[in-house]
Amino acid sequence: MNFDKITESDSKYDKLESKSVEQLLNIINTEDQTVSLCVKKEISKINKLINKVIEQLKIGGRLFYIGSGTSGRIGVVDASECPPTFGVDTDLVIGVIAGGDRAIRKSIENAEDDTNQGWKDLLKHKISSNDFVIGIAASGTTPYVIGALENCNKNKIPTGCITCNPGSPISLISKYPIEVVVGPEVITGSSRMKAGTAQKLVLNMISSTTMIKIGRVVGNKMVDMQLSNEKLVDRGTKMVMDTVGINKNEASKLLKKYKSVRDAIKNYKNEI
Repeated sequence: MNFDKITESDSKYDKLESKSVEQLLNIINTEDQTVSLCVKKEISKINKLINKVIEQLKIGGRLFYIGSGTSGRIGVVDASECPPTFGVDTDLVIGVIAGGDRAIRKSIENAEDDTNQGWKDLLKHKISSNDFVIGIAASGTTPYVIGALENCNKNKIPTGCITCNPGSPISLISKYPIEVVVGPEVITGSSRMKAGTAQKLVLNMISSTTMIKIGRVVGNKMVDMQLSNEKLVDRGTKMVMDTVGINKNEASKLLKKYKSVRDAIKNYKNEI
């Protein structure tokens, strides 16, 4: 298949090793500044994808991210942050990475070449047509991800993707493709740089917007966050103080009693 594999094209910069640290930092920063504008061009497609995700979650489905290498790790990170941030079950947003959990810390590069393993990994979670699967692959050619999405399509499971090459195989098989074309990397082919940043930005938009729309944010507050350390307890206390207009001591007592910002605010009037 012929398409422009922009993620592998030569860097606009050369003789990097001869440049000073400050010059390198300015080059990388200059390139990074272009990423959010590239994401902006895809907002219409991101909007369509998110609306379908919300639709699936409302019928009891789950959101899956599947990828390999850097792309897989970014998906796992975004998924793992949803329970503590929004108080959802650990199996509502699931990150699947080629090579399994070991690949999160250590590169298992050949794991991405198996066209059947991605689907097998999804089957471990009893994937169904209520779910939504997003394939993440900067190149758009990762066999592990493509095979998984092809099987999802065969089983009427809605699919999306995040890639940085237009017209790539993963885009053509996804029902809701997102193509953030960030151009060549500063270090040729190092798609953990701009491409990885683009993927992270899009995942932030997907998970955060979805959680807002399914009721996990009130006003602008994470009222369902897990109160798992002192910093978060302090943040929760301030949320209660600001929302119902009470002092820190009263807010702290409410939070200790109800163990939830949402419930503390909800039950405040009962405590008067």
